[in-house]
Formats: sequence, structure tokens, C-alpha cells
Amino acid sequence: MTGVLALVGGSEWTEGCTFDRDLLAASGNAEVLVLPTAAAYEHPERAVANASAWFASLGGSARGLMVLARPDAENEANAEQVRAARFVYLCGGSPLHLRSVLKDSAVWDAIVGAFTAGAVVAGSSAGAMALCDPMVDPRGGAFTLGLGLFEQLAIIPHHNTWSVDKEHRTLSLAPKGLPIVGIDEATALIRAVDGSWSATGAGDVQVFVDGKDAGLTALPR
Repeated sequence: MTGVLALVGGSEWTEGCTFDRDLLAASGNAEVLVLPTAAAYEHPERAVANASAWFASLGGSARGLMVLARPDAENEANAEQVRAARFVYLCGGSPLHLRSVLKDSAVWDAIVGAFTAGAVVAGSSAGAMALCDPMVDPRGGAFTLGLGLFEQLAIIPHHNTWSVDKEHRTLSLAPKGLPIVGIDEATALIRAVDGSWSATGAGDVQVFVDGKDAGLTALPR
């Protein structure tokens, strides 16, 4: 049994992200705990402010947990806050920084524990990339190690902005049989508690296996 997993293609907490209302409901309308880890060098406080304003407009609330560096991720008080959360959201920024801060840390173990216990976990852009394993390497489009909350799945965020050449390179480097999912901005790929997948939001979601279009049924449950 797990909670709901939401993988967002970027432009989180904007008008197209109507699915956030459903995620709030799935969490029991709980407070959203925002980890701006990936935005550590990009004014993380602004990310938290944006999340707070957005979820307030949906009748909810959000607050930040400033896990910005490795010591923060090993802090037991921070881990305890994550364990108690019903909705954890990892924002966009640098997926490589996010991975280096969280991997094998107390806070990461707490995220896994919260998800296993039924919490909603969402990641946008860098957050969506790093939650899966393998992860698309933003430096060149190849593949590298992700955090692996969900395995055997890789995410291309901001898919509506990718060039044909960049997409072709990533798809050509993908391990055989691995589903690669391109998610447009303000769009989410959501895995429900029963293991079923759905796409929602302002844009499109495309699934590729061995370089060819595949449907959501190609995704692992």
C-alpha cells in the first residue's frame, strides 16, 4: 500500500495545475510540506511563497521545510516533520543537487516512509526527475541514478519545450524496455493508490518505450 504519486512537468503552482485540488483532497486536505531542495541556489524562499499562495487559493495551506544542504537532510527534526506530513512536494530546480542532498539521508527515508504509509508525494521538474530511477541527466540527456521512490521509469519534464534533437538523443540512449515519459509544463502524471496511472492538467503526457509511442498501460504498476 502506498500513497498517491504525482509527477509534474514543471511550472508548478500555476493556473493550469488544477490537479493540485485533487491531490489536496487525497491527502485529507492536509497542509502541504514543501521541500525547496532543488531550488537551493535559486531563491528557495520564493518557491515556498509561491506554493503557499497557490494552495491557499485552493482552500489549503503550505509551508516550507528548508532542507537545502546535506546536514539539513540528516537532521532528525526535519525527518520527523516529513514523517508526520500527509502531502510532501519537491519543487523544481537542479535534480543533481536534489539527489546529492537527499540520497540515503534521514529525510529521504522519511519521504519513503510517509509515502508507504499513504501520504501524497509530488515532484515537479527536477523533483519529478529525481523521484524516479533511472533519472535523465540534464547535462546531456543520458541516464544516471535517481532517488528511486518509483523505479524503472524515467521522466522528461518541460516536454513541450524540448527540441526534436534533444528528445531523440535521450530516447536513443534509454535502456531497452524502459518507459520514458515526457510531461508538459503544468501537467501531471499521477499514480493512484491502486497502481493505476492517469494524465491531467494543461498539457499532454507521452510515454515512449524503445523509442516508440506507447500508452499509459506501458507504465509499471
